[in-house]
Amino acid sequence: MTYDLTDLQLFLQVVDQGSITRGADRSHLSLASASARINAMEKALGAPLLIRHRRGVVPSPAGWLLVAHAREVVGQIARMRSELSRYSDGLRSTLVISANTSATETLVSSVIVDFLADNPDIDLELEERPSHEIVAAVTDGRAELGIIADTVDSGRLERAVLRPDPLVVITRPGHALAARAHVAFSECLGHPFVGYTEGNPLQEHLSGQTQPLGLRPRYRAHLPTTEAICGAVAAGVGIAVVPARAVVRWRRTYDLRVVDLTNPWAKRNLLLCSRRWSGLSEAAAALAARLRAHGAPAATPGDGGAEGA
Repeated sequence: MTYDLTDLQLFLQVVDQGSITRGADRSHLSLASASARINAMEKALGAPLLIRHRRGVVPSPAGWLLVAHAREVVGQIARMRSELSRYSDGLRSTLVISANTSATETLVSSVIVDFLADNPDIDLELEERPSHEIVAAVTDGRAELGIIADTVDSGRLERAVLRPDPLVVITRPGHALAARAHVAFSECLGHPFVGYTEGNPLQEHLSGQTQPLGLRPRYRAHLPTTEAICGAVAAGVGIAVVPARAVVRWRRTYDLRVVDLTNPWAKRNLLLCSRRWSGLSEAAAALAARLRAHGAPAATPGDGGAEGA
């Protein structure tokens, strides 16, 4: 068997996405090329690696064994590249961190600016992804640090709580929900929504919560930023579900009402995660310390019961 690194990375993406099509897209390969590589891997092995079904693919027993080995290989190569990169360009280091939407809007960006200003020899790449994809990226070694919601399974990653990160409903004054202290997500589905654009990690998370209910919210608009969503909600376009921390800065500009969600998946925390704290590069360890220092809990102003950090 002669699997190369691209084969292994592609296979992990296919498994994580549950689809050859989405795995190919994540790997920046055409579907035809990705399918040919998977078929060649199976032919070389002499056994199927994936079980195909109508909704996608899952690993076969041999496939699960390959997943375990591939994660080790890909992770080791990523760590090797990270450590060697310091010697390739004037001792500069590139640090890769993945974070969910709430973290990029309310925590990471401000910390990163100060961190880069204080560390001119470090370059940083920030990826915004859904929490479950961040777990896979950190596990595989494609990102050295991740910031996720504690509502997903973090596997064997080592974790540290940064701060509470509840999701809330925002409305304009006078809306039917505006006077409520708290509300269940199912009670909101009769009202028009404003959401994030397709592919946004938080929007994917919310979509996953509507499926078990057998109902789909009516979205009047999908907008790219929390600021744009707050403006649309204040104008009466619809209601929205956003991170409580993200609303604070925009309530000075827009007149909004904040209502707590009672659903367990909305009462979440932000976690900083890595494969092993002891195995972090010097740059990643420094950034992790900075993030933990800035993630200390603080009160989030709200209406009625909408208090939370």
